[in-house]
Amino acid sequence: MTKFTRRELLAFFGASAGATVLAPAFGEKLLGGNAANAVQPLKFTPIRLPHPLPIYTQQTSYLATGIGQGNVLQPSANAQLSSYSTVDDVVVPPEYERYVIVSWGDRVFPNQEDYFGYNSDYTSFIPIDGRSPNDGYLWNNHEYISYPFSTTVPGFLTDSGLGGFPTSYPLIIGRNLPEDRTNIEVLGEFMYNIGGSVVRIARPNRSGRFAVVRDPNNRRIHGLSGLGINRDRTDNYKNITSWGGRSYQRGDNNYLIGTGPSATEVFPLSSDGLGNKIIGTGFNCSGGTTPWGTVLSAEENFQASPSSFVGVQELVMPDGTQTSYIEGTTGARFGLVGEKYGWMVEIDPSNQSFRPRKHTALGRFRHENIAVRAKTGQPLVGYMGDDRRGGHTWKFVSSGTVTNPTDKNNSRLFESGTLYVARYNPNGTGQWIPLKLNTPTNPIPPSTLASVEIAALGQASNNGNTRLPKRSGLLGQTENGGSIIVTIETVTGSGGTISSYGETEALPAYRGKKLSDFYTSQGAVLVDAFLAANLIGGTPTARPEDLEINPRNPNEVFIAYTDGAPSGDGYPDSRIFVVSKYSSNVNAAQPSGELFKIIEDSADGTGTTFRWQRFAKGGEAGAEPGDGFANVDNLAFDSQGNIWGVTDMSTEAHNGFSTGANPEVLRVDHRVVGSNSPSVDDSNFNVRTSNLIGVFGNNFLFFIPTSGPDAGEVVPFAYGPPRCELTGPTFVGDTLIISVQHPGEEVPFTPQQTLSRDIEILNLDGTLFTQKRSVPRGSNWPSNIEGNSEGPPRPSVIGIRRKQSSGRFV
Repeated sequence: MTKFTRRELLAFFGASAGATVLAPAFGEKLLGGNAANAVQPLKFTPIRLPHPLPIYTQQTSYLATGIGQGNVLQPSANAQLSSYSTVDDVVVPPEYERYVIVSWGDRVFPNQEDYFGYNSDYTSFIPIDGRSPNDGYLWNNHEYISYPFSTTVPGFLTDSGLGGFPTSYPLIIGRNLPEDRTNIEVLGEFMYNIGGSVVRIARPNRSGRFAVVRDPNNRRIHGLSGLGINRDRTDNYKNITSWGGRSYQRGDNNYLIGTGPSATEVFPLSSDGLGNKIIGTGFNCSGGTTPWGTVLSAEENFQASPSSFVGVQELVMPDGTQTSYIEGTTGARFGLVGEKYGWMVEIDPSNQSFRPRKHTALGRFRHENIAVRAKTGQPLVGYMGDDRRGGHTWKFVSSGTVTNPTDKNNSRLFESGTLYVARYNPNGTGQWIPLKLNTPTNPIPPSTLASVEIAALGQASNNGNTRLPKRSGLLGQTENGGSIIVTIETVTGSGGTISSYGETEALPAYRGKKLSDFYTSQGAVLVDAFLAANLIGGTPTARPEDLEINPRNPNEVFIAYTDGAPSGDGYPDSRIFVVSKYSSNVNAAQPSGELFKIIEDSADGTGTTFRWQRFAKGGEAGAEPGDGFANVDNLAFDSQGNIWGVTDMSTEAHNGFSTGANPEVLRVDHRVVGSNSPSVDDSNFNVRTSNLIGVFGNNFLFFIPTSGPDAGEVVPFAYGPPRCELTGPTFVGDTLIISVQHPGEEVPFTPQQTLSRDIEILNLDGTLFTQKRSVPRGSNWPSNIEGNSEGPPRPSVIGIRRKQSSGRFV
């Protein structure tokens, strides 16, 4: 059963929380105390998800049956549902309401040709006067573009059957895009629709609804901001200063700048000749808000390829500059050099004169977010994640100290300091390894990373792969730059060429050296932080997404590791993470993410040792272990210290259906082992462990109370429209501001159809049952709640609040 013991909760949330957070009622309930003294139960009805959870055996739950409609189910020892239908809406408890604040395409800027960007992600609220929760600037990240935006987006397949269906761009923006993905206007609109937006929002009082307010500070900071500076170049890009004739399509001078080592040691070498000037910010996923009222926006999947062409070159030379442009990508079309993307970007929503800056001392990798620790008289500390399979967990410690946490001059502390990567030890301890030129190199062998999976299954997914920098003279290489793949054994392609090098041959060439043997400057090390971290023995992890500092104990950092399965990028250390399904037992642990925390050994967080704990395990509640969620992503604490999480289950497997015009039923079989297809136990058993996420339905929002009789339960609070992801939760008084990203992604939105299937699910006792699942093929949200039942889906930012406000969210 998914119920954490009092001891587990005390350990996880810290002894300092102890009696005030969990006692007396929590301990009495679990340990047989006097129930008469118990704290009141939840003041709302948890929503009903398709899979069983222990909370449903103890509390009433709300089963949505339509938009604004549903039934309250009584608690029952049998928590399974024989049938389940998802609703095309943001479903919240009946005591709450949800409403749209701003959506993609809204023209809420002084220039009425500008519009709100696509695929909303991280949200931040900066009060106008520094205190009021009723009036402030909303910052919203725009991460990427996807179908049904157009049929020219990355990943669109001609055999998907989607070509004849309506797309959303002409319906929302009011004109057609060319169908040629090489067209400069198409590529320019893609880049314009990522980045971020600043909009002022206000409400009449603490219990009112937020709405957008016209304000001269409302503005876009997008992927081509500052494109006008191309005119200063001497190469062939000097004439690429616009992507169309409309006012917002003509390049401006709103460029960004870099700070720190890479800005001074690498950017002057960049082939664009623009020095420390940077065109745009893009691929913005999560982020963080500083105590001094600025926003840190994380550039995540900036890497381009022929299929994912909206991006730039990730691979770099020993001096930190890109190896080349990638033909056919937005980087090559607009002259965006790769080394200037993949950073943490600071924006001041309330001050247009503050030129956004990319802080290179924080490293270049696929940034997910940042959690900032700022205390007077101490160095500034920032915790970050690299959201890729095999990505690392990071800490930055500034050289200078904080004088006043609310002083905007603290921005300068990001310009100089030390970037560390985490090394997890299987015994629950860890070290922070500095990325410095004199740091010794000692990569972790693939056979060590994969040792647990090998012991269980006799082989390793992806052969335990890791990546290291390619250097001329090593392993017969004749070129510098980019990476090589190292695996347990050498793998050769059909033509006899080596596709990956075995560890016995490869690792001696990379051990016992220093980073200075691979990079020409500290700035170059930071540009290539992912590979440099592999070199010095940083632990490859299970997609670290959100990190949050415990508000009651700043020495504790909570980390959402979203997915343990390996990929071509890397192999998470199986001694620390569950990387595949190790047993054919139907209730065996699933590699669907984990919730960790690290506890700093140093009082100010600047030390180099820590301890780590696993608190919750992704997977069905009937799995062992399993806590009733999959792929936890963003985290947030509310004002009562409860921890909230949203899930990031892949669009391509929601409810056990593939994408496209005619979604296929994906095989969901709890006997599968391993992580990839085909299964290692039967070559005909063509099913992926990741398909198991289909049992969870739509992506959802849950929380774990830290006080009261339900403390320790996974409590579902909301779920989103089909194929969407809920992202960026921010609490503002009694309101939760949250993004609804990519509703209806990769499927048609009209005509709407209902998909039905039988799906295998675990009971709470670890046995199996079959459920009849029905789900809309795509989404029409929020058009459908605005009177257009077959209208296009639009990524949006919404507010959720209690109908009868008590002044706080729960």
